[in-house]
Amino acid sequence: MKSASVLSRALGYGAIATVAVAVLGSIVGFIVDGGAGLVSALLGAGLTALFMGVTTLSIVLAQRVTRDRPSSAAYFGIILGMWVLKFVVFVTVLILAREQQWMNPYVFFVAVVVAVIASLVADVLALKGAQVSHVRVDGV
Repeated sequence: MKSASVLSRALGYGAIATVAVAVLGSIVGFIVDGGAGLVSALLGAGLTALFMGVTTLSIVLAQRVTRDRPSSAAYFGIILGMWVLKFVVFVTVLILAREQQWMNPYVFFVAVVVAVIASLVADVLALKGAQVSHVRVDGV
């Protein structure tokens, strides 16, 4: 399965990016708000890493269940179901953590945004090296 190598590469690059965001975010968060900033940056980067793993898991699961037929309704159902699960978990974390003394919402927000952007860049780098077949249709 060619997509497995792309997924593993994306997960590897994403892990590197998340660790970098966690380290740099922790340093900046600690400078900005002490322990609360440090914990907030780690939580933001960690949550993003968890979601990257869930995304990869959902794709692998969908491929196995549908026998690698991405046009199947079950494939889309699994991917969408996992997306909804990630959304519910994210909103739950936001609600539970919003008024906590150990949480700096600004550092958390910046860490999540930077980690998401870094994971998107990691995905692009992983896909850039992939050989994707294409079909040319004349006249279109």
